[in-house]
Amino acid sequence: QVQLVESGGGWVQPGGSLRLSCVASGITFRLYTMGWYRQAPGKQRELVATITHSNSANYADSVKDRFSISRDNAKNTVYLHMNSLKPEDTAVYYCNARWVLEYWGQGTQVTASP
Repeated sequence: QVQLVESGGGWVQPGGSLRLSCVASGITFRLYTMGWYRQAPGKQRELVATITHSNSANYADSVKDRFSISRDNAKNTVYLHMNSLKPEDTAVYYCNARWVLEYWGQGTQVTASP
């Protein structure tokens, strides 16, 4: 049974920082491209960042230079370090694992507001 469990979301003032974590189980984690996506109310889910099995990272233009994705294969965990958060970053953030099949976490809310 595959599980992706996100944590670390919450409320932060604009300009603040958060770190999201996603722990995977039931998959051979090191083989998977891991990613973070987000969905704001009334909008489609969008890519935030991905990191391949070989640690090649890719970012949406809107978060480049502010967010950083990393992975720890020994802990089956992928992280999203978010700095200089803006109100438009407010969304539910989802962890994604993709190789032959694709899996999603349940999401964690991030709110950046005064």
